[in-house]
Formats: sequence, C-alpha cells, structure tokens
Amino acid sequence: MVSDLSAYAAQGYSVLAQQGSGPLGADFGKASPIGLLVLVLLAAAVLYLGWAFHRRFSRMNRRRMFAEKHGIDPFDEQALDAAMEQAGVLDHKKKHWL
Repeated sequence: MVSDLSAYAAQGYSVLAQQGSGPLGADFGKASPIGLLVLVLLAAAVLYLGWAFHRRFSRMNRRRMFAEKHGIDPFDEQALDAAMEQAGVLDHKKKHWL
C-alpha cells in the first residue's frame, strides 16, 4: 500500500517537473507601447493625488493652528474664515486641476 503511494507520488513529481512548451517566437516577451503609456498615466495620477493631498492637508493644518492660537473652534468655518480674513492670512487662491 505504501509502495503504491510512493510510486504515484514519484509519477506526479515527474509530471510536474516536465518543461512545458511555452510561447515562443520573435515577438514573445516584447511589451506594447500601450503598457508604457498605462504606467506613465498611473504614475502621473499618483503624483497628482499626492500633491493634492499635501495642499489640502497643509491648508487644514494652517487653519487648525490659527484656530488654536486664537481660541476659535476649528469646526466653526464662518468664524474661522472671518478671523483669518481680518488677520489677512486667508488663502483666497485655490488651485484646482480638474
């Protein structure tokens, strides 16, 4: 019984170890220019998202620090905007891409 199992196992290993005939030819392994375009677009999207997050986070952090320094509730947007406008530090220029 055990010898039969080892014979089947050896046969299974030999089948798994055989080299299959893979795709061969002159064009095998060459990437399409579309693949490069996709990678460049993905990299550009990641860089844009990082840039946009950094701008938004920096703006939020500036507003929070101003609110804490002047004793204003950071979630009261109207009071915070009015105080920042009066102090002359409100950022009116918002850059939007898309």
